[in-house]
Order: sequence, then structure tokens, then C-alpha cells
Amino acid sequence: MLEGKAAVRETDMPEGIQSHVLELAYKALDHHEVSDCQSIARFIKQRFDEAYGPAWHCVVGKAFGGCITHLCGSFIFFHVDIMEFLIFKDGRDFSKSIEETLGVRQKS
Repeated sequence: MLEGKAAVRETDMPEGIQSHVLELAYKALDHHEVSDCQSIARFIKQRFDEAYGPAWHCVVGKAFGGCITHLCGSFIFFHVDIMEFLIFKDGRDFSKSIEETLGVRQKS
């Protein structure tokens, strides 16, 4: 596991969901080898799909770039030591509000 504190670079997520994703990142790092980025990303993505509905995406690595379209309120980019995490919800369905999209399946 990496011992560093998470540092959020960019986000538009509500604080409660940010806390959830950071907690999941630490759990993923505890359960998987740091070099196994695919398993770390899958762990976070599956938990977010379960908690907030489908269409979440998760990218984990040491150095990457990207250009994405995401649903407002569903984007976070952070790092823990040398590992970077990009999590976002697919931005194709603009017919629902962020509360409908994120809150419907959110577990207390």
C-alpha cells in the first residue's frame, strides 16, 4: 500500500462522494498490488456502479493524460503518492439532474 495522503487536483463532485471515492482508493490499494492498476480501477468502478448506478469510468496509473466528457458533479482527479486516479460518470445522459443520477442509488 502507498502511505501518502490523497491530494485532489480537480473535482466537481459533492464532498460526500469525494470521501467515498478516496476511501475506496485506499481500500483498493490495500487489496491489490500497486503495479496492478487494472484491478485497482476495476475495484473502484464496480463499487461506484453499485452505489451510484452504471456508467462510471476509472483510470489508474502513474502518468497519463485524457480528454473526457462527464456528467456534471461526477468528476474527480487525484493522486496518492505516485498513483493517479481519474473517476467520472459517462456524460451522455443530460436528461437527469445530478441529484437524480447520483442520489437515486446512493447508500447511506
